[in-house]
Amino acid sequence: MTMTHPIPLLLLLETLSSSLKMTRLLKSSSFNLFYDSIEDDDLDVAHESSPPGVVDQVPSLVKTTVGKLPLSNRKSKKKKKKTKEDHNSTNKDKSQESIDGFLQSLAIHTNLSTHQPPTTKAKNSGVLENMVKKHTPSILSVEPKFLRPENELRRIFGSDVVRSFENSNASGSSRQIRGGRRGGHNPRKTFLVSPSSHWPRWDGSLSMELVETRDGQHFFKYVHTSSYSQTQRAFEAAKAINDLNGIASILVYHPYHIESLITIAEVLKFSGEHQPAADAISKCLFGLECAWHPMFNPLQGDCQLKYNHETNRPLFSVLFTHMLNMDRRGCHRSALEVCKLLLSLDSDDPMGAMFCIDYFSLRAEEYSWLEQFSEEYRSDNSLWLFPNFSYSLAIARLYLERESCTKSTSKENEMATSTDLMKQALMLHPSILKKLVEKAPLKDPAWTKILKHKFFGSAQAGGPSLEHLIDIYVERNYIIWRLPDLQVLLRDAAQLVIGTLDHNGSDAMDWACVRKEAFSSEKNEYSHLLVSDFSGSVPQMPPDDLRNLMVDPRMAHAMGNGGDEANPEVHARAPREVMNRNPVIVFLESILPWADYGGPLDGNHFEGHDRDED
Repeated sequence: MTMTHPIPLLLLLETLSSSLKMTRLLKSSSFNLFYDSIEDDDLDVAHESSPPGVVDQVPSLVKTTVGKLPLSNRKSKKKKKKTKEDHNSTNKDKSQESIDGFLQSLAIHTNLSTHQPPTTKAKNSGVLENMVKKHTPSILSVEPKFLRPENELRRIFGSDVVRSFENSNASGSSRQIRGGRRGGHNPRKTFLVSPSSHWPRWDGSLSMELVETRDGQHFFKYVHTSSYSQTQRAFEAAKAINDLNGIASILVYHPYHIESLITIAEVLKFSGEHQPAADAISKCLFGLECAWHPMFNPLQGDCQLKYNHETNRPLFSVLFTHMLNMDRRGCHRSALEVCKLLLSLDSDDPMGAMFCIDYFSLRAEEYSWLEQFSEEYRSDNSLWLFPNFSYSLAIARLYLERESCTKSTSKENEMATSTDLMKQALMLHPSILKKLVEKAPLKDPAWTKILKHKFFGSAQAGGPSLEHLIDIYVERNYIIWRLPDLQVLLRDAAQLVIGTLDHNGSDAMDWACVRKEAFSSEKNEYSHLLVSDFSGSVPQMPPDDLRNLMVDPRMAHAMGNGGDEANPEVHARAPREVMNRNPVIVFLESILPWADYGGPLDGNHFEGHDRDED
């Protein structure tokens, strides 16, 4: 009799200790871990004792309720844990309360859906729908991954090619950070450009403030600090007397003065130094983006930066120049994203982004987006009346038709064909054809016969505004008409137009009325847009406001009049990076704070370089 009691007592103690261990485990780990440990055994028993159709819902129910536990239940569970810890006077009470609390939490989890009233569910669903509507992406929303030209170059040429190119230019970067600029830093990350480590730190001379919020749009403007305003006055004084040296010296003390950087970039561009000019524009974008307001998020298309504020204008000018630089590098998708950003910042489109966004869409092969943009950007659906959209939409439809043929889909059959759209474009703007044939040029003998027809041979734009837009379109888009497929489309459509007019000449009068109604102004409404700004090539002569800066008399006197002959050792002692370069450009680079051509001319200066021998 005495040996029969200790065994049940030991079993009871082991059971209690195991329950305490289980309780601690539950407190230290999540319910998901516990469920994973008991899932297989319990579900097997459930399958044996429950009818079919009920057990099949158990795994999904438990997993969804555990993974999406509301905040209120979490707080109640924490409160229960706190009350349990307050009443832990004895091990028995602690184990009992822990087990009871665990069983109660299981009941809460499994009955979670039944504890939510239907009114709360309906309210939550309504809020969710409003959030979805509010965050519906705009047609002009910018995709950050396509903003960087480096990413597009990697997609085109591969990472290895881009990496080798960057390594080849590493020596030039190391030259720029010598002479007191060895201490590099990690600049802040930006969307528009990839800042280099040798760039100066952002000086905080610019800022941005929120002007107002209206109709779901946030309006901002740049604000100049007192130091920036003082620098701006110095810049205006130097520009008034054509002092390029003074403008360059401003950047020594204020490396992110936007107007000075823009001026230096223009001088470098017209001197043929395109890469240094692009670097100066990138520095402008870096400084302008560092000044953004915390609420300013232009990538979503709901932030406005009106051009009528004078402090906002440099951003538009810099973005437009940056867009053209991306186009010259072949990064058309990056240029498209910058163009979308330009158009979204000011709905009045002060830079004429509307008249080149179709070109970048075609070059980036974003044909579906172009059609969607033409339908959604303006509620009146009138974009097809502009010369660039009337022709570009026909081109986009041609490539979409080919994609639909390869995919064997019949969705495109309900839309107008590319030939019909091209016929419509030729009837609406017939004067474009003659200019395209001359500009491209199109050398097919069939064009001679087509242009002899009176409809195309004597076609007139019909107004100064339309004539200006046609010149912009031809200057911007003529290069894409060198593709043979597009020439065939244009030629066939032109021949069909001639055949239609030979049978019914009244169609020409109808389209002329449409053209006159759409562009009825007697003055050029787009005179602020220069045709040369939309050109892919750089003009040979700079504008008048830069011509005087580039031929500053003091600089010409210092560099001319046999200056090199007076010091014949200059060529022999100059580093190889300076040889055979424009002396004006070398002089400008030597003034800029991030440029350094090395130390003093001593015996160690040419270390690592080949010496020039007589």
